[in-house]
Amino acid sequence: MTITKPIRDRIKALKAEYDTLRKGKESLLVLIDEAEVPESVYNSNAIENSTLTLKETEKILLDMEVSRGASVREIFEAKNLARVTGYIHNKSKEAEVNAETILLLHQMLIGGIDDKIAGRFRKHGEYVRVGTHIAPAPEHVERMIESIITEYTSELSAYFLDKIAKFHLEFETIHPFCDGNGRIGRILISFQLSRFGFPMIIIRDREKKEYYKSFGDYQDNKNTKTMEKILSLGLSESLHKRITYLKGETVITLSEFTKVHGKSAPALTNAARRQNIPAFREKGVWKIGENFEYKGWSEK
Repeated sequence: MTITKPIRDRIKALKAEYDTLRKGKESLLVLIDEAEVPESVYNSNAIENSTLTLKETEKILLDMEVSRGASVREIFEAKNLARVTGYIHNKSKEAEVNAETILLLHQMLIGGIDDKIAGRFRKHGEYVRVGTHIAPAPEHVERMIESIITEYTSELSAYFLDKIAKFHLEFETIHPFCDGNGRIGRILISFQLSRFGFPMIIIRDREKKEYYKSFGDYQDNKNTKTMEKILSLGLSESLHKRITYLKGETVITLSEFTKVHGKSAPALTNAARRQNIPAFREKGVWKIGENFEYKGWSEK
């Protein structure tokens, strides 16, 4: 499966607008990226069943004490993932994704949590299972990782989101590490997007069901459509957010917008989820530019 032309055209138009507006405003983009780190860390860890809330994650990243006794492991997971997230913004400018970088990111993520497995692929006798999927034997991991990297970097004609979606699905199918596979895989998505000049995206815990479905679709039928949809929606949302701030618009919640303009709240929320309007989430709350007016949009 490949992302359709209308979606490609929409992302192309958003990227062109983003590139035009960002000139001379790199400091604002840095602030947006930094503000997103706690939300990105929270969601990625929550997908892996961390019990930390977003507010607790924010406090931990600010070196503040949380009100309950969070486990040492969860605190390390939050801080380490935040460090990795910040690191890839600069690392992605240096070179394309490779095995050395993947291992370095894993060392940063798992170091201090389980040093015996940090920064290395699974080795002899180390098998892993995700649901009903049993990952390939460790003896094949290094070769398979090199293979998907070669395919990704050498395929020049494929659409970039199609490539990233397939790489992520194959990476998670291989499950090269004893722990941290999902978080590293999602970090690599933002790494790869950055190489194409795009901002990071957040795959949210609330959408975990659809996210997990994408792996089943791929493992059962080599169907990449579900993951492509997740990435295209996530990227559209990330671009809409940055474009709104780069324009200097006043940002309000979608619920406030519905009251002011007398629109249907369920219809607007549905349009936001489909990215048919330039809405985006901050701390899980849908927001939009106060002056948004799209005459071509219908609530039907």
